[in-house]
Amino acid sequence: MSFEWLQMRITEEKERAEREINILNRLPSALDELRTALADCVETYNQAFGDSSARLETIAGAVHIVAGDSRVNISLDPPLPGFRVDQGSEWLSIEVGILPGGNLFFREADKYITLEEMTRRILDRTLFPKLKD
Repeated sequence: MSFEWLQMRITEEKERAEREINILNRLPSALDELRTALADCVETYNQAFGDSSARLETIAGAVHIVAGDSRVNISLDPPLPGFRVDQGSEWLSIEVGILPGGNLFFREADKYITLEEMTRRILDRTLFPKLKD
């Protein structure tokens, strides 16, 4: 005997598992996209304040940005799935997902954010620690 609810749940679980695999496969390229955007921000900052004011490094699949005494580390967080952003005593979790057209979305604390907003949240305290929000 086949129960309709059971078949629906099996289908839902297969689709969920497929979405999860697709997202996990896209995480490294999503981090690379973020790294490129952060590198542009660091370059602009260095043009304004001097070539050695901030530096960005990519080491073992993580992105590290240092400006003066401030440091931020961005790494993959597969269980989320997304990124973990360590800013010293604080950290952010940014979820990465895939929209129906194949585009990525980013979400922090149940709020969808753009790539620009994500770069601000990651870099603002590191590059401008003396400025208030």
